[in-house]
Amino acid sequence: MKFDRHRLDRITFWMQDYVEQRKYPGSSALITHKGNEVFFHSCGLRNIDSGLKFDRSTLVRIYSMTKPVTSVALMMLAEQGLFHLDAPVSEFLPEFADMKALVPGAERIDQIEAATTPTLHQLLTHTSGLSYPFNPGILPKAMDELDLMFKPNQGLLEAQVRILAGLPLAFQPGRRWEYSVGIDVIGRVVEVVSGRSLQEFFFEQIFEPLEMHETGFSVPIGAGDRFAALYTPLEGDAMALNAAKSGTDTLRLVDQPGHSPFELATLFSGGGGLVSTIDDYAKFAEMLRGRGEKNGIRLLGCKTMEFMMRNHLQGDIASMGPQSFAEQPMEGMGFGIGGAVVLDPGRARTPGSVGDFSWGGMASTFFWVDRENDLTAVFFTQLSPSSSYPSRSELKALVQGALIE
Repeated sequence: MKFDRHRLDRITFWMQDYVEQRKYPGSSALITHKGNEVFFHSCGLRNIDSGLKFDRSTLVRIYSMTKPVTSVALMMLAEQGLFHLDAPVSEFLPEFADMKALVPGAERIDQIEAATTPTLHQLLTHTSGLSYPFNPGILPKAMDELDLMFKPNQGLLEAQVRILAGLPLAFQPGRRWEYSVGIDVIGRVVEVVSGRSLQEFFFEQIFEPLEMHETGFSVPIGAGDRFAALYTPLEGDAMALNAAKSGTDTLRLVDQPGHSPFELATLFSGGGGLVSTIDDYAKFAEMLRGRGEKNGIRLLGCKTMEFMMRNHLQGDIASMGPQSFAEQPMEGMGFGIGGAVVLDPGRARTPGSVGDFSWGGMASTFFWVDRENDLTAVFFTQLSPSSSYPSRSELKALVQGALIE
């Protein structure tokens, strides 16, 4: 397979159209094929008020695209034989030892029953019974009241995890798929097992080896004005999906440089805390495509990487009765360790290859690895929530449409 240059240019017009319609403030897209860059384009602004261009040096909040990084970190420790994925999380975090779950059909947070402790595997695959404040349901409401979002300025990860452990699970572990803060708990497990903060582990074991020098939990020192502003088309909180209401301004400013918690993080969120540049994240995606290796630097074994990119659910996500928000379609999509896996492109209703591995972030960022066609694609913008527009499926269709024999 190879790319048709003229068909790739369609991505340029598509991106610019999003900016001209004031759907996105600006964006960038980077595509590699067999390890070589075949497409890059950026357009629009990273800060509307300042008139600064959105370019490949722009730093963005990648939110849940942090999850694959945390998942890789845990698997690096698992490869050392330090634990098995079926281990209950209470072996590392005792506060999860005596778990409760809401009874089926519960109407109040105190309607509970004894529950098994989630395993590391259940936390990694969003089948643990944990949730997010922006999901519907009793547990999400309780989490919202406690502001359990693992924000950069919410103290320390250890303390936030302890508060979380005091709440009941939304369901018995393994019963359902529900997008959750489980990967934040996994980040805390990485800290306990490694004896280092998640920030230190990422820096020493992943970012430095891959030369991801501009990725971290805080905007890098000396970054100047390269950190993008965050916008939303909603009237209220850009993360409050349960009360989402479209506003009159499609690009309302909600987080800006100089006043952002991402400029001096104290809580290292493995579920959504990283900022990065598109070139930096492309290095991580290329490592995934390279089955754990990039430019002679190996983070994971080939078989471990293949294991991560397999579907770890009984069927697709839709078959597990999800009631939550998700960063991807649910029909025809399975879930591996750290991201979604295409099981059937037809049922997912988006062109692609069986086995495509991907995930996105709440600010509408997105990436995928297509091992069949030997390509990676990374898309950056800064608009929350990511469910605002169907840009991910549109971009994937554009890239697939540019592939020819």
